[in-house]
Amino acid sequence: MLSIIVPTYNESKNIEELLTRLFTVLKPNYTQYEVIVVDDNSPDGTAEIAEALKSKFDLKVVKRPRKISLASAVLNGFKMSSGDVLCVMDADLSHPPEAIPGMFKEIAAGAEVVVGSRCVPEGGATNWPWYRRFISEFAQSLAKPITHINDSTSGFFMIKRSVLEGADINPIGFKILLEILTKGKYSAAREVPIVFNDRGGGKSKLGSRQVLEYLKQLGLIYYGIITGKIKRRH
Repeated sequence: MLSIIVPTYNESKNIEELLTRLFTVLKPNYTQYEVIVVDDNSPDGTAEIAEALKSKFDLKVVKRPRKISLASAVLNGFKMSSGDVLCVMDADLSHPPEAIPGMFKEIAAGAEVVVGSRCVPEGGATNWPWYRRFISEFAQSLAKPITHINDSTSGFFMIKRSVLEGADINPIGFKILLEILTKGKYSAAREVPIVFNDRGGGKSKLGSRQVLEYLKQLGLIYYGIITGKIKRRH
């Protein structure tokens, strides 16, 4: 079974289009799947819109009492899910749902982690401001010594549930993939090219707080590697 986890915060302008595209992909390709929207009490009514869409789509909606972090929302979704394959994607229309079948095909072929990647041939980003591109590339460069995945900051990925077994995932910030790549239980990880589109409606949530959280996350991972608590992948 495939479980799709969609963390949301102030995505009222995008959630219906995302779900429409997502279920258009899922219905003809899978017999067993679920979609879980995990909302951090969005003041713009994202959770309420998602609840209303339950009459149109078969989905679960979880409304948390306050904004915590994207990583913790994803972990919350993992705990509520039933699938043996888990997929995470953003709700801002930057991640193409149409890439899911190709990602799942890699899982079926033996991969345990599949990353929707901007940093492999045929992948990339459109309508992205230069400063966002610079921040992303700089963040990826900081993670290069600890993972062979090119797009380690991607928010679009698919894993087997077994990858999480025994993994001490820190729900810090918004780059949970990096936690999974460095702490998860797997031997085969692959990247599938995607074209990342700058968000649809709404505002980007990237700010100084998110940058500081990422640097803190990296520091803790490097410390874990130095002290031997985390096994280096290279």
